[in-house]
Amino acid sequence: MGPRLANSVKLTFDPSFTNLKMQYIDGCNSPHELNVGEEVESIMIDAASQNFTAVTITGGVPAQIPPDKEIMVTLQRSDLKLWADNVYDRVPADITLETLLTFKDTTGKELGRQTLSIAHNQRLILEPSNRRCDYGNIQEFVHDAGIALSTQFIRAVRTQLAATSGPTPASMERAPTQSAPPMATMQAKGTLSAISFKATVLDENSDLVFEGGERIRVRIDLMNGGEQELLGATATLTGTASLLAQFPTTSLAIGRLHPGQSRSIEFAATLPQSVQQQKAEIHVTISDSGTTRIPPPVQTLALSIHPSNIKTDDVDHIPAMTTGFQQPHTYLLSIGIGSYRDQQILSRKFASLDAAIVSSYFQSLGGVPASNIRLLQDWKAIRSDIDEALLDWLPPHMNRDAVVIVYFAGLASVSSTGETFLVPYDGTATTASRSYPLKNLETALARLKAKQTVFLFDGVVSRMGPDNKTKTILPQWNPTGGSTLHVIGLSGIGQGLEDDQHRHGLFTYYLLRALRGEADTNRDGDVTLGETVAYLSQKVRWASKTYMNQEQRPFAVPAISPIDPSAALILTKVAAIQGTEAH
Repeated sequence: MGPRLANSVKLTFDPSFTNLKMQYIDGCNSPHELNVGEEVESIMIDAASQNFTAVTITGGVPAQIPPDKEIMVTLQRSDLKLWADNVYDRVPADITLETLLTFKDTTGKELGRQTLSIAHNQRLILEPSNRRCDYGNIQEFVHDAGIALSTQFIRAVRTQLAATSGPTPASMERAPTQSAPPMATMQAKGTLSAISFKATVLDENSDLVFEGGERIRVRIDLMNGGEQELLGATATLTGTASLLAQFPTTSLAIGRLHPGQSRSIEFAATLPQSVQQQKAEIHVTISDSGTTRIPPPVQTLALSIHPSNIKTDDVDHIPAMTTGFQQPHTYLLSIGIGSYRDQQILSRKFASLDAAIVSSYFQSLGGVPASNIRLLQDWKAIRSDIDEALLDWLPPHMNRDAVVIVYFAGLASVSSTGETFLVPYDGTATTASRSYPLKNLETALARLKAKQTVFLFDGVVSRMGPDNKTKTILPQWNPTGGSTLHVIGLSGIGQGLEDDQHRHGLFTYYLLRALRGEADTNRDGDVTLGETVAYLSQKVRWASKTYMNQEQRPFAVPAISPIDPSAALILTKVAAIQGTEAH
């Protein structure tokens, strides 16, 4: 902020500020209270001590040098929000603090007023304990907000004192001054960047050991501690090539950062199911383009990668290919979107991997040739990719025996009229313009004139709107009244459950168990569409109640009965029921 000023200041904190307490609800719905005022007040006092020759606190021990200015700090507004769209063990949190500074001279005459306001956002992480209720970094969150406010505070005080300073007090004139160190070398190299950051690697169980199929997130908390707005800063990842290859991008623009403003950004990736044990490193660099500032030091994150411990009956063991069973006229479009370009969208831990393993099952047990399968995951599932698959890839292959199956794991949003939209990687849940209307999917499937079309959905169904509170009716899953059979993982608006034990969406977990033979109720070796729908309806509802104390109810639109021709459609062929359920 500059050299120490030759001022002695008196700080008076109004009780509204000192006694500020903010309430929040933890991950287990228990209330907590944060002593925000005391923490932030302490940070502001420390900042003042580093910027002025002497500091006196009202009610405390007077400084040896009498104050020549008094600064009163009064709370104007405060707010703390923890958002419900959490990313498994993290929730976005916002804290807002607005204060009024009143400046007075030694006679009590008011010299001016200034309002300070900060809005600090950060993701709170569930503490790595057995219950995983409270947030382990919430005190750090409050501390960072205090740093942001104190930065504005010191800047405002220095500006005000420069504008209203009179003759230097006598005691100050006699005080020895310290000459500044030579600056030639620093000027030749440039000044230090005003941006500071902290990089953290986050995993699903907080043990920093990443297994095959696990999701990795690199969170970067940034703050502009300078006096100028930052516009061209970029965060970049380098390091172990095999790990970086799993990230959709290794460079993110930080965006506009005002003085004193902080922001968090995240890189996200999912490891392949099959990985080799290794030590890996991720180097995080922040560059401030267009300036001569020296960038902050590179931060290195070290992590261990291990193969996952797959149980013998785990559905992630891809069954052996069924001999002699081929379905050359069946086509599968499998889409899994676990994270989105818009980081405000709720992520799905297992969606991307679920799409991949569904593809493998249809190839191994469903007799579907690899050339008949199109897999779209995360950043490879933008709207144009979905259009290309439906409008360009599928049509040339169609004939009267064709069967088309579309599997979608991710997010759907519903407008106030009930119109349903699928959200591609480059989409948003708040507006229809960047989403994929389900009616467009229905129209594309109808034009194929296939023998049978099936749509499978596992994920989240949310209301469309900026606050996710738009009044809506139930989603319309068959908007055109076409012949496509829709098998939907949950009813109404809500979140399809994810099975952390087996690392799949709950609906998809039982879909895989169905395909491997457990839905073959008549034991003829054929797993049919009718058997699969009946199995999912019973098993998902039972498991959600028994193991998760919630209710998830899959359903089919239009309803399917055992005598419907579509019920006899063979999905997979197995020799016998394979595996037993493990919970």
